[in-house]
Amino acid sequence: MGYPKIPDLKGLVEKVSLYTQLKHEYGAKNILPLLKKAERFLKEVVKEIKNLPINQKLTKNEPNDLCSIRNLRPEGPRRLWHYFDKKEYMERLEGALLGRFAGCTLGAPVEFWEIERMKNLARENKEKFPPQDYWSYVPDPMRRRYKVSTVESYTRYKMKGVPVDDDIIYTQLGLLIIEDYGPNFTVEDVGKAWLKYLPYACTAEHVALENLKNGISAKQAGFINNPYCEWIGAYIRSDPWGYLAPGWPEKAASMAYTDAYISHRRQGIYGAMFFSAAIAAAFAVDDPVEALRIGLTEIPKDSKMAKAVKWALAISPKIKNYKEARDIVEKHFRGMSRVHTINNACLTIFGITIGRRDFTRVIGETVAMGMDNDCNAATAGSLVGAVIGKKGIPKHWYKRFNNVVYSYIIGYRKFSISGMVNRFTRQAEIVYNV
Repeated sequence: MGYPKIPDLKGLVEKVSLYTQLKHEYGAKNILPLLKKAERFLKEVVKEIKNLPINQKLTKNEPNDLCSIRNLRPEGPRRLWHYFDKKEYMERLEGALLGRFAGCTLGAPVEFWEIERMKNLARENKEKFPPQDYWSYVPDPMRRRYKVSTVESYTRYKMKGVPVDDDIIYTQLGLLIIEDYGPNFTVEDVGKAWLKYLPYACTAEHVALENLKNGISAKQAGFINNPYCEWIGAYIRSDPWGYLAPGWPEKAASMAYTDAYISHRRQGIYGAMFFSAAIAAAFAVDDPVEALRIGLTEIPKDSKMAKAVKWALAISPKIKNYKEARDIVEKHFRGMSRVHTINNACLTIFGITIGRRDFTRVIGETVAMGMDNDCNAATAGSLVGAVIGKKGIPKHWYKRFNNVVYSYIIGYRKFSISGMVNRFTRQAEIVYNV
Protein backbone atom coordinates (compact mmCIF):
# COMPACT_ATOMS: atom_id res chain seq x y z
CA MET A 1 0.00 0.00 0.00
CA GLY A 2 3.10 2.22 0.26
CA TYR A 3 2.54 4.63 3.14
CA PRO A 4 4.92 7.63 3.28
CA LYS A 5 7.63 7.42 5.92
CA ILE A 6 6.42 9.67 8.74
CA PRO A 7 9.09 11.56 10.72
CA ASP A 8 9.24 11.06 14.48
CA LEU A 9 6.76 13.84 15.16
CA LYS A 10 5.74 12.38 18.51
CA GLY A 11 9.38 12.40 19.57
CA LEU A 12 9.75 16.02 18.53
CA VAL A 13 6.65 17.04 20.47
CA GLU A 14 7.98 15.19 23.50
CA LYS A 15 11.29 17.05 23.19
CA VAL A 16 9.42 20.37 23.04
CA SER A 17 7.66 19.40 26.26
CA LEU A 18 10.79 18.18 28.03
CA TYR A 19 12.96 21.16 27.07
CA THR A 20 10.13 23.50 28.05
CA GLN A 21 10.12 21.99 31.53
CA LEU A 22 13.92 22.08 31.77
CA LYS A 23 14.25 25.70 30.61
CA HIS A 24 11.44 26.76 32.94
CA GLU A 25 13.30 25.14 35.83
CA TYR A 26 16.43 27.08 34.80
CA GLY A 27 14.53 30.34 34.80
CA ALA A 28 14.40 30.96 31.03
CA LYS A 29 11.99 33.59 29.73
CA ASN A 30 9.81 33.84 26.59
CA ILE A 31 8.89 30.14 26.51
CA LEU A 32 5.16 30.70 25.94
CA PRO A 33 5.47 32.55 22.58
CA LEU A 34 7.57 29.67 21.20
CA LEU A 35 4.99 27.11 22.30
CA LYS A 36 2.22 29.11 20.66
CA LYS A 37 4.34 29.33 17.49
CA ALA A 38 4.76 25.54 17.44
CA GLU A 39 1.03 25.06 18.03
CA ARG A 40 0.09 27.45 15.21
CA PHE A 41 2.49 25.72 12.83
CA LEU A 42 1.20 22.22 13.59
CA LYS A 43 -2.41 23.35 13.22
CA GLU A 44 -1.59 24.87 9.85
CA VAL A 45 0.10 21.66 8.68
CA VAL A 46 -2.94 19.61 9.79
CA LYS A 47 -5.21 22.00 7.90
CA GLU A 48 -3.09 21.77 4.74
CA ILE A 49 -3.00 17.97 4.87
CA LYS A 50 -6.79 17.82 5.33
CA ASN A 51 -7.24 20.09 2.30
CA LEU A 52 -5.01 18.08 -0.04
CA PRO A 53 -6.93 16.90 -3.15
CA ILE A 54 -7.67 13.18 -3.28
CA ASN A 55 -7.54 10.69 -6.15
CA GLN A 56 -10.85 10.92 -8.00
CA LYS A 57 -10.48 7.51 -9.66
CA LEU A 58 -10.22 5.91 -6.23
CA THR A 59 -13.18 7.94 -5.06
CA LYS A 60 -15.26 6.66 -7.99
CA ASN A 61 -14.40 3.07 -7.07
CA GLU A 62 -15.04 3.66 -3.36
CA PRO A 63 -18.30 5.58 -2.93
CA ASN A 64 -19.95 6.32 0.39
CA ASP A 65 -23.61 6.15 -0.69
CA LEU A 66 -25.45 2.84 -0.61
CA CYS A 67 -26.87 3.03 -4.12
CA SER A 68 -23.43 3.51 -5.69
CA ILE A 69 -21.94 0.80 -3.47
CA ARG A 70 -24.56 -1.65 -4.70
CA ASN A 71 -23.92 -0.73 -8.31
CA LEU A 72 -20.25 -1.68 -7.89
CA ARG A 73 -20.80 -5.08 -6.27
CA PRO A 74 -19.98 -8.32 -8.06
CA GLU A 75 -22.74 -10.85 -8.61
CA GLY A 76 -23.91 -12.53 -5.43
CA PRO A 77 -26.72 -14.61 -3.98
CA ARG A 78 -28.21 -11.59 -2.10
CA ARG A 79 -30.60 -13.90 -0.25
CA LEU A 80 -30.09 -17.53 0.81
CA TRP A 81 -33.03 -18.17 3.14
CA HIS A 82 -36.49 -17.72 1.67
CA TYR A 83 -38.36 -18.59 4.84
CA PHE A 84 -37.53 -18.09 8.51
CA ASP A 85 -36.59 -21.38 10.17
CA LYS A 86 -36.96 -20.35 13.81
CA LYS A 87 -35.55 -23.51 15.38
CA GLU A 88 -32.48 -23.53 13.12
CA TYR A 89 -32.03 -19.82 13.63
CA MET A 90 -32.09 -19.92 17.43
CA GLU A 91 -29.51 -22.72 17.59
CA ARG A 92 -27.16 -20.86 15.26
CA LEU A 93 -27.85 -17.48 16.85
CA GLU A 94 -26.89 -18.75 20.30
CA GLY A 95 -23.73 -20.18 18.76
CA ALA A 96 -22.95 -16.82 17.18
CA LEU A 97 -23.53 -14.90 20.42
CA LEU A 98 -21.53 -17.34 22.55
CA GLY A 99 -18.80 -17.33 19.91
CA ARG A 100 -18.60 -13.56 19.95
CA PHE A 101 -18.55 -13.39 23.74
CA ALA A 102 -15.88 -16.10 24.01
CA GLY A 103 -13.58 -14.65 21.36
CA CYS A 104 -13.80 -11.18 22.84
CA THR A 105 -13.31 -12.35 26.43
CA LEU A 106 -10.25 -14.43 25.51
CA GLY A 107 -8.63 -11.53 23.66
CA ALA A 108 -9.62 -8.59 25.86
CA PRO A 109 -6.96 -8.89 28.61
CA VAL A 110 -4.19 -9.24 25.99
CA GLU A 111 -5.52 -6.72 23.49
CA PHE A 112 -2.70 -5.35 21.30
CA TRP A 113 -0.08 -7.48 23.05
CA GLU A 114 2.80 -8.61 20.90
CA ILE A 115 3.05 -12.34 20.23
CA GLU A 116 6.12 -12.91 22.39
CA ARG A 117 4.49 -11.25 25.38
CA MET A 118 1.45 -13.52 25.07
CA LYS A 119 3.69 -16.55 24.72
CA ASN A 120 5.52 -15.54 27.89
CA LEU A 121 2.22 -15.24 29.74
CA ALA A 122 1.26 -18.72 28.56
CA ARG A 123 4.62 -20.07 29.82
CA GLU A 124 4.13 -18.31 33.15
CA ASN A 125 0.66 -19.86 33.48
CA LYS A 126 1.91 -23.27 32.24
CA GLU A 127 -0.71 -23.12 29.47
CA LYS A 128 -0.68 -23.96 25.78
CA PHE A 129 -0.22 -21.30 23.14
CA PRO A 130 -2.24 -20.45 21.13
CA PRO A 131 -4.66 -20.58 24.06
CA GLN A 132 -7.20 -23.39 24.29
CA ASP A 133 -9.06 -21.95 27.26
CA TYR A 134 -9.30 -18.60 29.03
CA TRP A 135 -6.13 -17.32 30.70
CA SER A 136 -5.81 -18.53 34.28
CA TYR A 137 -4.07 -15.29 35.27
CA VAL A 138 -3.35 -11.93 33.63
CA PRO A 139 -1.36 -8.97 35.00
CA ASP A 140 -2.96 -6.09 36.90
CA PRO A 141 -5.99 -8.20 37.81
CA MET A 142 -7.90 -5.53 39.75
CA ARG A 143 -7.76 -2.87 37.02
CA ARG A 144 -11.21 -2.09 35.65
CA ARG A 145 -11.95 -2.10 31.93
CA TYR A 146 -14.56 0.41 30.77
CA LYS A 147 -15.07 1.34 34.44
CA VAL A 148 -17.01 -1.90 35.03
CA SER A 149 -15.26 -5.29 34.90
CA THR A 150 -11.97 -6.08 36.64
CA VAL A 151 -9.32 -7.66 34.44
CA GLU A 152 -9.41 -10.84 36.53
CA SER A 153 -13.10 -11.32 35.60
CA TYR A 154 -11.91 -12.23 32.07
CA THR A 155 -9.91 -15.16 33.47
CA ARG A 156 -10.85 -18.80 33.78
CA TYR A 157 -11.51 -19.04 37.50
CA LYS A 158 -12.71 -15.51 38.29
CA MET A 159 -15.28 -15.22 35.50
CA LYS A 160 -18.88 -14.76 36.63
CA GLY A 161 -20.69 -13.76 33.48
CA VAL A 162 -19.51 -12.18 30.23
CA PRO A 163 -17.36 -9.19 31.27
CA VAL A 164 -17.87 -5.83 29.63
CA ASP A 165 -16.23 -4.80 26.36
CA ASP A 166 -17.09 -2.36 23.58
CA ASP A 167 -17.09 -5.26 21.09
CA ILE A 168 -20.02 -6.65 23.05
CA ILE A 169 -21.92 -3.49 23.98
CA TYR A 170 -22.26 -2.56 20.30
CA THR A 171 -23.98 -5.91 19.74
CA GLN A 172 -26.33 -4.97 22.56
CA LEU A 173 -26.75 -1.48 21.13
CA GLY A 174 -27.67 -2.87 17.70
CA LEU A 175 -30.46 -4.84 19.37
CA LEU A 176 -31.73 -1.69 21.11
CA ILE A 177 -31.61 0.31 17.87
CA ILE A 178 -33.81 -2.15 15.98
CA GLU A 179 -36.18 -2.51 18.94
CA ASP A 180 -36.56 1.28 19.17
CA TYR A 181 -36.71 2.16 15.47
CA GLY A 182 -37.49 -0.99 13.50
CA PRO A 183 -35.69 -2.63 10.56
CA ASN A 184 -35.88 0.50 8.39
CA PHE A 185 -33.99 2.63 10.90
CA THR A 186 -32.06 5.62 9.55
CA VAL A 187 -28.68 7.20 10.25
CA GLU A 188 -30.57 9.83 12.23
CA ASP A 189 -32.10 7.07 14.36
CA VAL A 190 -28.64 5.67 15.04
CA GLY A 191 -27.60 9.15 16.19
CA LYS A 192 -30.54 9.35 18.58
CA ALA A 193 -29.68 5.94 19.99
CA TRP A 194 -26.04 6.91 20.51
CA LEU A 195 -27.01 10.03 22.42
CA LYS A 196 -29.48 8.01 24.49
CA TYR A 197 -27.37 4.95 25.27
CA LEU A 198 -23.62 5.65 24.89
CA PRO A 199 -21.83 7.27 27.84
CA TYR A 200 -18.51 7.35 25.96
CA ALA A 201 -16.73 5.86 22.94
CA CYS A 202 -13.30 5.50 21.33
CA THR A 203 -11.60 6.81 18.15
CA ALA A 204 -14.11 7.24 15.29
CA GLU A 205 -17.07 6.57 17.56
CA HIS A 206 -15.79 9.15 20.05
CA VAL A 207 -15.49 11.77 17.30
CA ALA A 208 -18.98 11.02 16.00
CA LEU A 209 -20.51 11.03 19.48
CA GLU A 210 -18.91 14.36 20.37
CA ASN A 211 -20.03 15.81 17.04
CA LEU A 212 -23.58 14.69 17.78
CA LYS A 213 -23.44 16.28 21.22
CA ASN A 214 -22.30 19.51 19.57
CA GLY A 215 -25.33 19.60 17.30
CA ILE A 216 -23.74 18.22 14.13
CA SER A 217 -26.17 16.08 12.12
CA ALA A 218 -25.90 12.31 12.19
CA LYS A 219 -25.05 12.22 8.48
CA GLN A 220 -22.11 14.58 9.02
CA ALA A 221 -20.97 13.29 12.43
CA GLY A 222 -18.58 10.73 10.94
CA PHE A 223 -17.09 13.12 8.40
CA ILE A 224 -15.98 16.12 10.42
CA ASN A 225 -12.55 16.00 12.13
CA ASN A 226 -12.38 12.23 11.92
CA PRO A 227 -9.03 10.70 10.89
CA TYR A 228 -10.24 7.33 12.23
CA CYS A 229 -13.01 6.84 9.64
CA GLU A 230 -11.37 3.76 8.09
CA TRP A 231 -10.46 2.13 11.40
CA ILE A 232 -12.00 -1.02 12.79
CA GLY A 233 -14.85 0.49 14.83
CA ALA A 234 -17.71 0.00 12.37
CA TYR A 235 -16.85 -3.61 11.67
CA ILE A 236 -16.88 -4.49 15.37
CA ARG A 237 -20.46 -3.19 15.32
CA SER A 238 -21.49 -5.34 12.34
CA ASP A 239 -22.57 -8.59 14.01
CA PRO A 240 -26.12 -7.69 15.09
CA TRP A 241 -27.07 -6.84 11.51
CA GLY A 242 -25.97 -10.30 10.40
CA TYR A 243 -27.97 -11.83 13.26
CA LEU A 244 -31.06 -9.85 12.28
CA ALA A 245 -30.99 -10.91 8.62
CA PRO A 246 -30.04 -14.60 8.71
CA GLY A 247 -29.48 -16.00 5.23
CA TRP A 248 -30.08 -12.52 3.77
CA PRO A 249 -26.64 -10.94 3.28
CA GLU A 250 -27.91 -8.03 1.22
CA LYS A 251 -30.26 -6.87 3.99
CA ALA A 252 -27.59 -7.37 6.64
CA ALA A 253 -25.13 -5.26 4.63
CA SER A 254 -27.76 -2.55 4.15
CA MET A 255 -28.40 -2.27 7.90
CA ALA A 256 -24.66 -2.36 8.62
CA TYR A 257 -24.19 0.47 6.13
CA THR A 258 -26.73 2.65 7.94
CA ASP A 259 -25.09 1.94 11.28
CA ALA A 260 -21.54 2.45 9.98
CA TYR A 261 -22.25 5.73 8.19
CA ILE A 262 -22.59 7.67 11.42
CA SER A 263 -18.88 7.24 12.18
CA HIS A 264 -17.06 5.79 9.16
CA ARG A 265 -16.38 6.16 5.45
CA ARG A 266 -15.12 3.97 2.60
CA GLN A 267 -13.11 0.97 3.94
CA GLY A 268 -14.64 1.54 7.38
CA ILE A 269 -18.12 1.14 5.90
CA TYR A 270 -17.15 -1.73 3.61
CA GLY A 271 -15.63 -3.70 6.49
CA ALA A 272 -18.91 -3.49 8.38
CA MET A 273 -20.92 -4.47 5.30
CA PHE A 274 -18.57 -7.36 4.48
CA PHE A 275 -18.64 -8.98 7.91
CA SER A 276 -22.36 -8.43 8.49
CA ALA A 277 -23.12 -10.04 5.12
CA ALA A 278 -20.72 -12.90 5.86
CA ILE A 279 -22.33 -13.50 9.26
CA ALA A 280 -25.80 -13.43 7.69
CA ALA A 281 -24.59 -16.01 5.17
CA ALA A 282 -23.10 -18.11 7.98
CA PHE A 283 -26.63 -18.95 9.15
CA ALA A 284 -27.27 -20.69 5.82
CA VAL A 285 -24.02 -22.51 5.04
CA ASP A 286 -21.86 -25.21 6.64
CA ASP A 287 -18.47 -23.79 5.70
CA PRO A 288 -17.34 -20.48 7.27
CA VAL A 289 -15.05 -19.77 4.30
CA GLU A 290 -18.04 -19.95 1.98
CA ALA A 291 -19.72 -17.35 4.20
CA LEU A 292 -16.69 -15.07 3.77
CA ARG A 293 -16.85 -15.42 -0.01
CA ILE A 294 -20.53 -14.49 0.02
CA GLY A 295 -19.83 -11.47 2.23
CA LEU A 296 -17.40 -10.23 -0.39
CA THR A 297 -20.25 -9.91 -2.91
CA GLU A 298 -21.82 -7.05 -0.93
CA ILE A 299 -19.00 -4.49 -1.24
CA PRO A 300 -17.49 -2.62 -4.23
CA LYS A 301 -15.39 -5.11 -6.17
CA ASP A 302 -12.50 -2.70 -6.86
CA SER A 303 -12.27 -1.16 -3.39
CA LYS A 304 -9.13 -1.64 -1.30
CA MET A 305 -11.21 -3.64 1.17
CA ALA A 306 -12.40 -6.08 -1.50
CA LYS A 307 -8.91 -6.45 -2.94
CA ALA A 308 -7.51 -7.20 0.54
CA VAL A 309 -10.20 -9.79 1.26
CA LYS A 310 -9.59 -11.49 -2.11
CA TRP A 311 -5.85 -11.49 -1.41
CA ALA A 312 -6.36 -13.04 2.04
CA LEU A 313 -8.71 -15.72 0.73
CA ALA A 314 -6.38 -16.53 -2.17
CA ILE A 315 -3.31 -17.10 -0.01
CA SER A 316 -5.12 -18.60 3.00
CA PRO A 317 -4.31 -22.24 2.06
CA LYS A 318 -0.63 -21.40 2.61
CA ILE A 319 -1.21 -19.83 6.07
CA LYS A 320 -0.93 -22.57 8.68
CA ASN A 321 -0.73 -20.69 11.97
CA TYR A 322 -0.94 -17.39 13.83
CA LYS A 323 2.71 -16.43 13.27
CA GLU A 324 2.57 -16.87 9.51
CA ALA A 325 -0.65 -14.85 9.44
CA ARG A 326 0.77 -11.97 11.45
CA ASP A 327 4.06 -11.91 9.51
CA ILE A 328 2.44 -11.76 6.09
CA VAL A 329 -0.10 -9.11 7.14
CA GLU A 330 2.64 -6.93 8.64
CA LYS A 331 4.64 -7.24 5.44
CA HIS A 332 1.73 -6.70 3.04
CA PHE A 333 0.30 -3.69 4.89
CA ARG A 334 3.51 -2.14 6.23
CA GLY A 335 2.84 1.26 7.79
CA MET A 336 -0.91 0.73 8.25
CA SER A 337 -2.39 1.54 11.65
CA ARG A 338 -2.88 -1.50 13.86
CA VAL A 339 -6.46 -0.38 14.35
CA HIS A 340 -7.28 -0.22 10.63
CA THR A 341 -10.17 -2.17 9.15
CA ILE A 342 -8.20 -3.85 6.37
CA ASN A 343 -5.26 -5.50 8.14
CA ASN A 344 -7.39 -6.66 11.06
CA ALA A 345 -10.01 -8.05 8.66
CA CYS A 346 -7.29 -10.11 6.99
CA LEU A 347 -6.15 -11.50 10.33
CA THR A 348 -9.76 -12.39 11.13
CA ILE A 349 -10.06 -14.16 7.78
CA PHE A 350 -6.87 -16.12 8.47
CA GLY A 351 -8.15 -17.14 11.90
CA ILE A 352 -11.29 -18.51 10.26
CA THR A 353 -9.48 -20.25 7.41
CA ILE A 354 -6.96 -21.85 9.77
CA GLY A 355 -9.59 -23.22 12.14
CA ARG A 356 -12.68 -23.58 9.93
CA ARG A 357 -15.25 -25.38 12.12
CA ASP A 358 -12.81 -26.00 15.01
CA PHE A 359 -14.02 -23.21 17.29
CA THR A 360 -11.18 -23.42 19.81
CA ARG A 361 -8.57 -23.21 17.11
CA VAL A 362 -10.33 -20.30 15.39
CA ILE A 363 -10.38 -17.98 18.39
CA GLY A 364 -7.09 -19.24 19.86
CA GLU A 365 -5.14 -18.64 16.64
CA THR A 366 -6.85 -15.27 16.08
CA VAL A 367 -6.00 -14.00 19.56
CA ALA A 368 -2.42 -15.28 19.17
CA MET A 369 -1.99 -13.07 16.09
CA GLY A 370 -2.10 -9.93 18.21
CA MET A 371 -3.03 -6.48 16.89
CA ASP A 372 -6.71 -5.75 17.68
CA ASN A 373 -7.12 -9.36 18.70
CA ASP A 374 -10.18 -9.14 20.95
CA CYS A 375 -12.15 -7.49 18.11
CA ASN A 376 -10.88 -10.00 15.57
CA ALA A 377 -11.51 -13.06 17.73
CA ALA A 378 -14.99 -11.78 18.57
CA THR A 379 -15.88 -11.47 14.88
CA ALA A 380 -14.27 -14.80 13.96
CA GLY A 381 -16.02 -16.53 16.86
CA SER A 382 -19.33 -14.96 15.91
CA LEU A 383 -19.19 -16.07 12.29
CA VAL A 384 -18.00 -19.60 13.02
CA GLY A 385 -20.49 -19.84 15.89
CA ALA A 386 -23.30 -19.08 13.44
CA VAL A 387 -22.08 -21.92 11.21
CA ILE A 388 -21.65 -24.58 13.89
CA GLY A 389 -24.33 -23.46 16.38
CA LYS A 390 -24.16 -23.74 20.15
CA LYS A 391 -23.72 -27.52 19.91
CA GLY A 392 -20.43 -27.02 18.06
CA ILE A 393 -18.84 -24.83 20.76
CA PRO A 394 -17.01 -26.67 23.56
CA LYS A 395 -18.75 -26.02 26.89
CA HIS A 396 -15.68 -24.65 28.66
CA TRP A 397 -15.98 -21.51 26.54
CA TYR A 398 -19.39 -20.59 27.97
CA LYS A 399 -20.01 -22.56 31.18
CA ARG A 400 -18.99 -19.59 33.37
CA PHE A 401 -21.12 -17.06 31.51
CA ASN A 402 -24.00 -17.81 33.90
CA ASN A 403 -26.53 -16.31 31.46
CA VAL A 404 -25.23 -12.78 32.23
CA VAL A 405 -23.63 -10.24 29.88
CA TYR A 406 -22.39 -7.04 31.52
CA SER A 407 -22.67 -3.67 29.83
CA TYR A 408 -21.96 0.05 30.20
CA ILE A 409 -24.95 1.11 28.09
CA ILE A 410 -26.95 3.82 29.87
CA GLY A 411 -29.92 2.15 31.58
CA TYR A 412 -28.71 -1.40 30.82
CA ARG A 413 -25.96 -2.60 33.13
CA LYS A 414 -26.49 -6.21 32.18
CA PHE A 415 -28.38 -8.44 29.75
CA SER A 416 -29.21 -12.13 29.91
CA ILE A 417 -27.98 -14.37 27.12
CA SER A 418 -31.36 -16.11 26.91
CA GLY A 419 -33.03 -12.71 26.75
CA MET A 420 -30.76 -11.58 23.93
CA VAL A 421 -31.50 -14.78 22.00
CA ASN A 422 -35.26 -14.28 22.38
CA ARG A 423 -35.12 -10.57 21.57
CA PHE A 424 -32.97 -11.03 18.46
CA THR A 425 -35.31 -13.82 17.35
CA ARG A 426 -38.37 -11.57 17.64
CA GLN A 427 -36.67 -8.82 15.66
CA ALA A 428 -35.31 -11.19 13.00
CA GLU A 429 -38.83 -12.46 12.38
CA ILE A 430 -39.96 -8.86 11.89
CA VAL A 431 -37.09 -8.17 9.49
CA TYR A 432 -38.08 -11.23 7.47
CA ASN A 433 -41.63 -9.99 7.10
CA VAL A 434 -40.82 -6.40 6.12
